[in-house]
Amino acid sequence: MKKLLCVIFSVIFIFTAVPFVSAESVNKVTYYIDSVDGDNSNSGTSEAEAWKDLGGFTGEQALTAGVSVLFKCGGTYDFKVELADINGTKENPFVISSYGEGERPILTTQENDEILTLIDCSYITISNLQMVAPNGGGIWIDTLNKTSEGIIIDNVYFHGMPNGKVNNRDDMSNGAAPARAAVMVKGLPARSRYAVNDLTIKNCEVYDCANGFMIWGSWNDEQNPWCEEKDADPIYNTGLLIEGCYFHEMDAEAVIVGICDGALVTNCRAINTCQGEGVDENGEILYFTAAMWFWGSENSTIQYCEIAGQKNFGDGMTVDFDSCTNNCTYQYIYSHDNMRFMCNNAKESPQKNNTVRYCLSVNDNGGRSAIASGNGEDNFNFYNNTIINCADFHMRYLTNSFVANNIIIPEDGCIILYNLQEELSAGNTYTNNCYGNTLNPVVDMNSMNVIPNFVGGEDALTAYRLAEGSELIGAGVEIEDELTEDFFGNEITENNIGCYGGSGEVATEDTVNTENEDAVESLIRMITTAFKILIQEIRELIYDL
Repeated sequence: MKKLLCVIFSVIFIFTAVPFVSAESVNKVTYYIDSVDGDNSNSGTSEAEAWKDLGGFTGEQALTAGVSVLFKCGGTYDFKVELADINGTKENPFVISSYGEGERPILTTQENDEILTLIDCSYITISNLQMVAPNGGGIWIDTLNKTSEGIIIDNVYFHGMPNGKVNNRDDMSNGAAPARAAVMVKGLPARSRYAVNDLTIKNCEVYDCANGFMIWGSWNDEQNPWCEEKDADPIYNTGLLIEGCYFHEMDAEAVIVGICDGALVTNCRAINTCQGEGVDENGEILYFTAAMWFWGSENSTIQYCEIAGQKNFGDGMTVDFDSCTNNCTYQYIYSHDNMRFMCNNAKESPQKNNTVRYCLSVNDNGGRSAIASGNGEDNFNFYNNTIINCADFHMRYLTNSFVANNIIIPEDGCIILYNLQEELSAGNTYTNNCYGNTLNPVVDMNSMNVIPNFVGGEDALTAYRLAEGSELIGAGVEIEDELTEDFFGNEITENNIGCYGGSGEVATEDTVNTENEDAVESLIRMITTAFKILIQEIRELIYDL
């Protein structure tokens, strides 16, 4: 492994003697690089004395705390760098950024490799750049000999990376390039038992790339992520923050929160990600992708995000607690026009204590949603969500769980599916929900079946607030949690059903409401629903045989 710094332009420079500088003697130096007017014979320490490219480094310069390497805006820099054991401090990070006016500088490589690799590095800040890699990936952060801390990626645009149709999941085991990713942290499986802690990625844009930010910790000593649960011994990444990022026009996934503890993904948008349908010419599923999901994580949250337009046939859902994820939450999510709203996939035993609350789902109806699947969810909390025009909605594989204060209105011909035999011993509580356009499931007969009386209007972000006089205002069960605002940003003042928590608002003329069914329509729906449930039970019986 290269020990310190490898720079490739047309020639490879390897610096093997970068001097160590202690935190007590911070060397605050800024190096300037100008691809148009720079000269590598200059000192590099002022804008007037800028280098042309990184060939200006001689190996005598210390790359450590307090040092900044700045690229002039408007320039393009053929740039493939591996930094190993470069350490800033929290107060004086090592900085890679830009200077001047105009378009942020483009760092690029034509090779099947990462633009920037950070091995065993801490307190590095990367900001105000573009990264373009037609045959590779963006940034790979990995740990081989020690824990990494305090890396910040701020206001970086990642685009122009491989984004075409594939026949399988991308390789996530060996960097950002084989994963077609903007940022890869470690990999699945990892190469060490050392974590990447306090990583912050904020205000970035990712487009025309297959994948966005793929974050992985370490699963066990053998680095076998597919081991039995009893053999898992995770080393979690802690303190991950992904904030204010925009992902769009991508073949695959925006964010994977894998093997993290205490991660937060907030105020992000994933629009038209997972565009790879993942099926062959015969319609057989080849691979599965979803926009923002958890894998093997704990105590983490995805919130205040918009997720829309996913097309992956097998997944394409907004809510996904995957493979031994516990104590995690989706909240304040606006999900629309996806294949499905949710489908959680436990590994070998039920996942525990996950929560979905105050989310709005509209037209997520390319396939059925499942509140849980596989080995199920235990002590699952699903409350104050509004789900409009979904496909079939499966309420199965739950134990000791709480489902309350939700509005669920499937599209025409779709139903709520359940298994009464399972529910007799599951210990679940279903209460104060509202169903429309379908029958109440037998497991939840005490809930309501009325037209919610929404405000209406063309904007879905406001249309599904409850109008004055709605029967759902004050009809919810009281829930003690730490939340003070509803999905729409209102203070929660009422125990309502759905994701709106106010006292009701004035309806528009362009209402989204419909009339209640008459007796004949209800009878027809009852017969149709019973028939569909029977067919589902027969299918499962045949599958079990």
